[in-house]
Amino acid sequence: MSVVFLLQTRPGFERDAQQEARTVALERRGLELKPVETGEGFVLLQSDAPLTPFGWRDLAFSRTLSRVIADIQLGDRDRLTPILDVVGQKAMTFASVWLEWPDTNDGKAMSGFARKFQPLLEEKLAAAGRLGQDASTRLQLFFPSKSRVLVSVSEPQWGAPWPLGILRLRMPTDAPSRSTLKLAEAFEVFLGEQGQQDKLKPGMTAVDLGAAPGGWTWQLLRRGIKVYAVDNGPMKGSCDGHPLVKHLRQDGFRFRPPHPVDWLVCDMVERPGRVAELVADWLAEGAARQAVFNLKLPMKKRAEALSDALERIEARMLAAGLAYTLQVKQLYHDREEVTVYLARPAATGRRRR
Repeated sequence: MSVVFLLQTRPGFERDAQQEARTVALERRGLELKPVETGEGFVLLQSDAPLTPFGWRDLAFSRTLSRVIADIQLGDRDRLTPILDVVGQKAMTFASVWLEWPDTNDGKAMSGFARKFQPLLEEKLAAAGRLGQDASTRLQLFFPSKSRVLVSVSEPQWGAPWPLGILRLRMPTDAPSRSTLKLAEAFEVFLGEQGQQDKLKPGMTAVDLGAAPGGWTWQLLRRGIKVYAVDNGPMKGSCDGHPLVKHLRQDGFRFRPPHPVDWLVCDMVERPGRVAELVADWLAEGAARQAVFNLKLPMKKRAEALSDALERIEARMLAAGLAYTLQVKQLYHDREEVTVYLARPAATGRRRR
């Protein structure tokens, strides 16, 4: 029985999401995924096997994924009945209901409709006994437009824990720049709540390469971490002259700390392969224990550039004989880039692919 998967992505990265998903499914499970449809902000892929070949953490360019159970064309007046009819045919109970849409200007216009429509749908499903606290499956309704809905389902182990796969964060009023949200999101996605408590502790040390004006340094400071801020540019706001910050006007590619640090963070604008090699060298040499860094991707062949950068990291870590953890995501607050988490030692050993 064939299965169709819905992958949601940043608009403009649909080709990259499709290419990556097909490669991962083939390499990890030997499954051939066939393209069904590419829309703005989403991709549909078909598999001849019912097995889900990956989870949202396995894919850099896909924010979340779900399994499509129906593709419904909707009328202008009654959108509720066709959905209830389809769900009624499935012997399933759902933990929650999410209404989703493409992350586009047209898609965002659906949010007003969703606020009114969702309570009505939940009321009908609850009355029919289709919502239950003991269930784990999520019912996700993805609206490419008001006249069409992709009814899909996902499980917590392979679908992202946020609607649309987007973690919503508020901009801190005293942070020096909006780039602070990228590191805040990275900590949430890669470490989770418990991981942040265990791995981001007061008294730790960190290096921020390309630190100015201080958006990433600010995230470390608020956790009581001492920071070497390396950048020829000026630090701003609370990061300028902070007692936990040592601002060094040096070349980020040449700097090394006097002692090993707990964290390396890096948001420098440079070729992804060069940044990947730099960070891998830090961890292979023991200069840092873990790192979060961004890889700026070229407009063309982004998936290929990312694969090349990850292979450079793998080669360096394997040459050093080190176990490691490697995770990659294009976060909501990223643009033409992806964010990477690299740590040593790692219980799982090699990277995700």
